Amino acid sequence: MGKSTIAAMIRAQGVPVFDADATVRALQGPGGALLGAIEVRFPGTTGPGGVDRQALGARVFGHPDELRALERIVHPAVAAARRRFLARHRAHRMILLDIPLLFETRGDRQVDRVIVVSAPASVQRRRVLRRPGMTPVKFARLLASQMPDREKRRRADHVIETGRAKWQTRMQVVRLLACLRASLVR
Repeated sequence: MGKSTIAAMIRAQGVPVFDADATVRALQGPGGALLGAIEVRFPGTTGPGGVDRQALGARVFGHPDELRALERIVHPAVAAARRRFLARHRAHRMILLDIPLLFETRGDRQVDRVIVVSAPASVQRRRVLRRPGMTPVKFARLLASQMPDREKRRRADHVIETGRAKWQTRMQVVRLLACLRASLVR
């Protein structure tokens, strides 16, 4: 959908951004704090380079109990990192939490406003299938695990459309941040 691009645009406007995906990659990367717990629960899925994402994915995707076991390891660590981030940036009037599956994990209950990044289905498909290792089957599984875009849009406080020229998307971001900042002054 362009979530990372929008987060970068918002960061460039001076807003601190907590990136949950980057936090997970660090926790699961070389020397990551979660490697030991993941290896104990899912033997053979870690190594010197961190988590072997393909091996771990094969163990959890399509296996709801295994996925929940992994989430019980990862989610508390990410939540702790988010709390530290919020504490470090508490002087800022606005902070962006870039969190995938926000609605699915009920994270929307913990934020003041929800911005959904959305693109037409054809654009989303093209973008996702360009990712290394992504296949149409994996993409279908990914979509099946997520709330439909139309429902996210319905629940959002703000929607940023990313299926257009980048300069148009950037203008949406600038206008939205201006409105949000103005609402904080009142």
